[in-house]
Amino acid sequence: MITIEHLKKTYGEKVALDIEQYTVQEGDLLGLVGNNGAGKTTLFRLLLDLLRPDNGSASIDNTDVSMSEEWKKTTGAYIDDSFLIDYLTPEEYFYFVGKMYNLTKEEIDERLVHYEQFMHNEIIGQKKYIRNFSAGNKQKIGIIAAMLHEPKLLILDEPFNFLDPSSQSAIKHLLKEYNERTHATILVSSHNLNHTAEISKHIVLLEDGKIIRDIDNAQQTAEKELEDYFEIRKISPESVDTLENKL
Repeated sequence: MITIEHLKKTYGEKVALDIEQYTVQEGDLLGLVGNNGAGKTTLFRLLLDLLRPDNGSASIDNTDVSMSEEWKKTTGAYIDDSFLIDYLTPEEYFYFVGKMYNLTKEEIDERLVHYEQFMHNEIIGQKKYIRNFSAGNKQKIGIIAAMLHEPKLLILDEPFNFLDPSSQSAIKHLLKEYNERTHATILVSSHNLNHTAEISKHIVLLEDGKIIRDIDNAQQTAEKELEDYFEIRKISPESVDTLENKL
């Protein structure tokens, strides 16, 4: 599905991304984790041909993304709210996106029903422009638009950002269900180790633009390895009691 060869991007002396070789198999649900500046968003922008590499290539279905636009027909992505057209209402935006993929208004309306729980009666029928929605609801609009045409490849950068707990739970369910139902390839980056480990079949750990670890998470065993790497220590109930007594 995705092949990366000698892919490098620099900004001055700063190396933002440097991946010698990596392949994402079709149907994988891949989570990218790493600290700020690790290269996650840079990788996604290179995959979507929003940035040009200094060296190497990224290919989707054996086609270099910088040499053809065929891959765009079967790819959906949401990186940030710059992807939105904020002077439209959500309905207008969904119809605009659907029209680009030759979907009728009826087909779009039918597909939006699948996202009703995720939208939580806060998006459709509100009679206001996207720019006037909260950050969380803008996030939902962008994610739904990316999935609306049922892409074979879905790329989401920090999809859990700005979402309340119930919406985070809903998007995890949506992504897992979509992957299982369509066998689409899904790439998700997140700072949230728990959410990433819960949904991902594989997890790639990036640091300083390089792949440090490629973790098989088929048995849901990656979270402990990630916590150890980032030196996360859970507070025991006894520690909480001690802290409360001191306050």
